[in-house]
Amino acid sequence: MEKFIVSARKYRPQNFTTVVGQAHITTTLKNAINNNQLAHAFLFCGPRGVGKTTCARILAKTINCLNKTADGEACNTCNSCVSFDNGSSLNIHELDAASNNSVDDIRSLVDQVRFAPQAGDYKVYIVDEVHMLSASAFNAFLKTLEEPPPYAIFILATTEKHKILPTILSRCQIFDFKRITTNDTVEHLREICDKEHTTADNAALHVIAQKSEGCLRDALSILDKIVSFTGGQLTYSNTLEHLNILDEDYFFKLLQFATDQKLSDALLLFDDINQKGFEGDTFLEGFIEFIRNLLVSKDVKAAILLEVAEDFRDKYLQAAKEISANWMIAALNTTHEAALNYKQARNKRLCVEMALIKLCYLNQAVEFSEGTNEMLVKKKLVDSSKPVSFKGISFIKIKETPAAPLPEKKPVVKEAALFIKKEIPAPPPVVITKEIIAPVQKRSGFGSLEKIRARLLLETKQEERLLELTDANLLKAWTDYTETLFSEKKYPVVTQFKMAVLRIDNEFNFTVVTEGVLQQRFIEMERSSLIPYMQKYFGNKLLKYSIEIIEPEAMPEDDKKTLSSKQQYELMIVKYPLIKELKDRLRLEIDY
Repeated sequence: MEKFIVSARKYRPQNFTTVVGQAHITTTLKNAINNNQLAHAFLFCGPRGVGKTTCARILAKTINCLNKTADGEACNTCNSCVSFDNGSSLNIHELDAASNNSVDDIRSLVDQVRFAPQAGDYKVYIVDEVHMLSASAFNAFLKTLEEPPPYAIFILATTEKHKILPTILSRCQIFDFKRITTNDTVEHLREICDKEHTTADNAALHVIAQKSEGCLRDALSILDKIVSFTGGQLTYSNTLEHLNILDEDYFFKLLQFATDQKLSDALLLFDDINQKGFEGDTFLEGFIEFIRNLLVSKDVKAAILLEVAEDFRDKYLQAAKEISANWMIAALNTTHEAALNYKQARNKRLCVEMALIKLCYLNQAVEFSEGTNEMLVKKKLVDSSKPVSFKGISFIKIKETPAAPLPEKKPVVKEAALFIKKEIPAPPPVVITKEIIAPVQKRSGFGSLEKIRARLLLETKQEERLLELTDANLLKAWTDYTETLFSEKKYPVVTQFKMAVLRIDNEFNFTVVTEGVLQQRFIEMERSSLIPYMQKYFGNKLLKYSIEIIEPEAMPEDDKKTLSSKQQYELMIVKYPLIKELKDRLRLEIDY
């Protein structure tokens, strides 16, 4: 019985041409070989399963090939190529840095570099998962990596480039491998299926490519599993069943139920999905991707980003024409929020059903939002328009003078009858004469800040009687507020308030002069209650105050003298009386 070899090993590329999806890497390496411009150290970085180690092995085989082809490929027939394929070549050394990451392992590698190759031109050292090396191992590797022998070439491979020391990066020629596209993966899987005489639907291969997420090794592993599961007959349905992926037909049905506001059908559809073993988070993530594909299909330019099977592409494009972009964005937000809350929800089924309820009534919310936006736009237009300017209106004075009776009319007769019935003499007929009074001046705008204050002050005076802002009245109000602070036991603040000096600027402002930042901060702390108190005390709603800091002038050098401890204490209690009160209460004795 022949031993089974997995597809990832059996169909591993043996030359640069067969490498899938990395043309920018293979072309550069072939040109470097043809032009004899090989670097002494390479760094291959990128996601897993995209061909880093494969390209490293092909490069090692090609540079030692005895009969290279015209386009820079290995012949695969010479002794060097055959020994390389058999694994018996002495010119290639592979080191797994994940398990050999110590300084001793790197020193052993460096010792091998000193020996020239027995056959061939180069000795190639491939260090896989190089980011796993310790810092000391990296440092031991630096000198050899910077100045190796002319026959030594180092190829480092890693999936985490950011973990490698900058000193290593600067010594290497860096190649960034990219994820393999879905189309390239599908084509490669189709070639393998043809070689293995396996029947496979394009939709099934497309699902496998999407599931692998750009990793060709994962795609080949999935293919091997499904071939064993289906007996060599890959269909769209059995691929979905094996990979535990929801059929997109479910999402198209759910979309129809949501747009038609058929809540009961949507809930029953989710119950059917749940009965088949799909969890709520799988359902939500699948529907998020489905809405994203719909949104991409809305614009023809962005339709190239649609990574679905060809059988579903037309279906997506048709559905995108019937659904508004506003609905899609709202549905995407709703579903994404539900997916985030799913892990923390205690009742996970209810979390998904709440999202379905919102989706089914999303049309009404979108219509309401669109209507609200229209109203907002109209309101902005009205706000931005200029008011109509009217001219001054002339008043008409009505002067009543007797005149000849007017011809009788039916309405006048009715009025006369009413007056007779009420036994009130009917008013004599009047003649209206116009007497023009001087036109009223058009009211101007608010004007300057002073005019606004004057108008508010006038209105305030009409409402309540004002107390004139004088030095005596201001000092009285300040003293009363200070006593209020004393009753609230804010003794430090009371001291600062007593030391403050007041100065009246005008009828609306006064200034509090302080001697330092500390005093200014204490007074500023009371601003929120001090201003209302002063405004109420003087009956002036416009009354404000500002704080001015005046630093005490420095004493001349001649006037300065050293004070004793007792003199310093006496000066302190004069300036801060609370210190003496604290001393008396605690019964402290001061050692002068």
